[in-house]
Amino acid sequence: MLHRMNKTDLIKQKILSGELLINRLQKWREKGSSIVFTNGCFDMIHTGHIDYLSRASELGDILLIGLNTDDSVKRLKGEDRPVYDEMSRAMMLASFFFVSAVTFFPEDTPYELIKKVQPDVLVKGSDYKTEDIVGYDIVKKKKGKIITMDYLPGYSTSLVIEKIRSEK
Repeated sequence: MLHRMNKTDLIKQKILSGELLINRLQKWREKGSSIVFTNGCFDMIHTGHIDYLSRASELGDILLIGLNTDDSVKRLKGEDRPVYDEMSRAMMLASFFFVSAVTFFPEDTPYELIKKVQPDVLVKGSDYKTEDIVGYDIVKKKKGKIITMDYLPGYSTSLVIEKIRSEK
């Protein structure tokens, strides 16, 4: 009888690090797949994240998300963040059908990760100037694309947290 993986195992398989990430990148490259990379804290997944990530996934064959570790989020957003731990955030992101893989980075920026991934397309929100995007130089050098996308208005984890605090 064929062993079928349960859905949770399939989701967990999309969370990659170390050699697993390197091997998967190599396989994607061998197949000629174009790799789209974006990153963030993705602390409380909301409609704005889903809209942004689904549109980013349409820019290539593979959508790889660089996810800030818990320590990294604390340094960037404050001691009371993240709301959800890194594995919970990774599981939520990996559960989306349009997300190919999620990988963690412990630094404040994904520069070292972008160096390793060498994406064909680098995506960030339009609140960034293209040339100020971390990894711009890496992707430009390999003649890749740097794309900025508008966020869905009215959606932000910080706004949600602010609203909850003000209602207490």
